[in-house]
Amino acid sequence: MPTLPRALFFAESVTLAHLARPLVLAQALQPQWQVALACAPAYREFAIQSGLELLALESITPAQFRAAVDRGTRFYTAATLRRYVADDLALIGRYQPDLIVGDFRLSLSISARLAGIPYAAISSAHWSPYYRHAGYPMPVLPLTRVLGTRIGHFLYRYASPFAMAYFCRPFNQVRREYGLPELGTDLRPFYTDAEQVFYTDIPELYPTDALPAHHHYIGPIIWEPPVALPLWWDKLVEGEVLGYVTLGSSGDAALLPRILGVLGTLQGISLVATTGARVTGALPPNVRVADYLPGAVAARRARFVICNGGSLTAQQALLAGVPVIGICSNMDQFLNMEAVVACGAGIALRADEVSAAALAATIQRILAEPGFRQAALTLRDALSRYDAPRRFAELAADLRPPSSN
Repeated sequence: MPTLPRALFFAESVTLAHLARPLVLAQALQPQWQVALACAPAYREFAIQSGLELLALESITPAQFRAAVDRGTRFYTAATLRRYVADDLALIGRYQPDLIVGDFRLSLSISARLAGIPYAAISSAHWSPYYRHAGYPMPVLPLTRVLGTRIGHFLYRYASPFAMAYFCRPFNQVRREYGLPELGTDLRPFYTDAEQVFYTDIPELYPTDALPAHHHYIGPIIWEPPVALPLWWDKLVEGEVLGYVTLGSSGDAALLPRILGVLGTLQGISLVATTGARVTGALPPNVRVADYLPGAVAARRARFVICNGGSLTAQQALLAGVPVIGICSNMDQFLNMEAVVACGAGIALRADEVSAAALAATIQRILAEPGFRQAALTLRDALSRYDAPRRFAELAADLRPPSSN
């Protein structure tokens, strides 16, 4: 009788999305595979009920990651990457997997090769070297907050190639130390350096050119936190919800009071998921707040979604046919919203520029111009044709070792 192949998933849970995506895909391999998920303590509580074997993994904390992103500094030093490789190899040695799958665990392109085990990377398509985009947008940085975006754009245009090289240097250094070739001075190859790459996106939204055969679009990951609904949830009346807001685990929580103030001026109920951020002061009477909400259901009840521009919530909104307002801070969020805006299904705002007046005007525009809703409905139809867990399981079947077939 053939033995079950073993798959070891690594979640670099510096944001909730990087835990949610491997969590969903790991469950998709059961019961045809024996599966374990390695993750750090951050957000681990959301995986406990999954039925997966959970393994301890050291990672930088979400707070450390956000601080580095906010400062525009490296989130992984060479010393951190060396420690990651050692930890990866120790886990791989104990679990003895036939397949390694990672989400933003960038050290795996080194450690999986050293272990001689096939490695599959989960990635957003906007980080693909084959994605068509005009260039890296300018994220929110200390210089943009101090000097303003006009001067910031001027400086960033000339500094961005050096900034990319700065971020890539530790990865190339550690690769050299282990006898692996460098990957250049563009971050994108580091995200996708794997035997198989799975994009949790669709080509209609994120088009690529000359995509290699081992790169696959599998569609959006649908995930909601397994938490109890707030007491007010069942009291909502059909059709009364106007907006759904969540800044996720990587948004700028300091914007929440400003957003709540704008929501309070609207004629309709708004639902707000704070992702654990503390809300002080009296709430507007038309706003309902909880730490976490079922985002897909909340989006279906709303006429617009405000988020940090990240893919997980943006895809929930678009799958509901609802336009997105992305208040973006980091590069990932700007790249994601660049595609949404290009399709006409949303508006991107900069977190370092957004005022209450600008946000109110953007909401009114989203509600008044039917083109946003129509574009979101078009994307809903395209996104709905994909079943990411099923497609991933089908592709992973080709990676099973011969002894298990």
